[in-house]
Amino acid sequence: MKKVGIIIGGRTVEHEVSIITGLQIYDNIDRTKYQPYVIYIDKKGKWNIGDSLGDINTYKNKSFDGITEVIPWQNFDKKNTLTLHPNPDLKQGLFAKKREKLEVEVVIPAVHGTSVEDGALQGILESCEVPYCFTGVKASALGMDKVSMKKIFHAENLPMVDHIWFYRSQYRKDQEQYLEKAESIGYPLIVKPANLGSSVGISKATNREELMESIEVALSYDKKILVEQCIENLREINCAVIGYEDDVEASLCEEPIGWEEFLKYEDKYMSGKKGKGSGEDKRIIPADIPDEVSQRIRELAKKAFMAIDASGTSRVDFLYDNKNIYVNEINTIPGSISFYLWEPSGLPFKELITRLIEIAETRHNDEAENIVSYDIDLLNNMAKGAKN
Repeated sequence: MKKVGIIIGGRTVEHEVSIITGLQIYDNIDRTKYQPYVIYIDKKGKWNIGDSLGDINTYKNKSFDGITEVIPWQNFDKKNTLTLHPNPDLKQGLFAKKREKLEVEVVIPAVHGTSVEDGALQGILESCEVPYCFTGVKASALGMDKVSMKKIFHAENLPMVDHIWFYRSQYRKDQEQYLEKAESIGYPLIVKPANLGSSVGISKATNREELMESIEVALSYDKKILVEQCIENLREINCAVIGYEDDVEASLCEEPIGWEEFLKYEDKYMSGKKGKGSGEDKRIIPADIPDEVSQRIRELAKKAFMAIDASGTSRVDFLYDNKNIYVNEINTIPGSISFYLWEPSGLPFKELITRLIEIAETRHNDEAENIVSYDIDLLNNMAKGAKN
């Protein structure tokens, strides 16, 4: 039975959302094929393992006794395996139970936000040469940075709302210039940090005073700020995509309820009535839109997915005003891995997880064919004292 490590948490404002996603995967993984282990990265960035980490009450009660702090290692003896060794700097008592290492053959990074979803964690997994689900380093970074994402989407002729962006340093040097640039789009405006999700740091401005306040809020989360046109009579429509390279398929479309202003962080993750806190009671699936609009959104979702070279499953969010369709953003590790979109599309949660693991292994095997080292006796062939 293959050992699967499910990484949750991290040094991110979306830490708690990640715990929900990860434990949903842990509860629904096919245990006839896989043995799951939760790997918890706490808010200080420390990696931990332990049987109790698969229980939501551990996090609710903050009862972390009995867990082991570990360090990820590349296992040269066991190819394609991530080894988690107990931290050697932590001393054990004389009668303490011996702390065991954990070896996993596939990783599911069930994480959200900066430092974990943006390519940073994926880089660690790449260096350890272990198969992992969802997108690689480059696609993860592009998916997190809304400004870079929009540049790629623009190159692919994907429809987007008018927008500008700027750095914190630029705004501090010439505030008036960037306020005027933003106002040239026309109120109302949406102000966002470039590198966060789950509506954190996002606000709406209808005049200059609100615009300045919104920018200050966003600046407290990121050095890069995005200001977008706010479409009136707006509806949000989301669609998930699954696959690898050009072999992709799209889910049904959904419409989150409450987008009149936009769902706040708490609305998305704390208002559910089904015990998971993921807002299942605030969705219409399939979305109540014409068939031709749904088909167009599904095609645009697949195009956005392939544009950044995503893999596994992602959710693409759209803005729709009953006339025009705009691509808003792509979420490379969507909350709850968008199982609520895949189940009505004919892919049960358990099978979705299996499919993601299979895609991860396919991508890993493809990349293993690449030449990563080239033997040449360059140093011995250099003349002594040679200059460039």
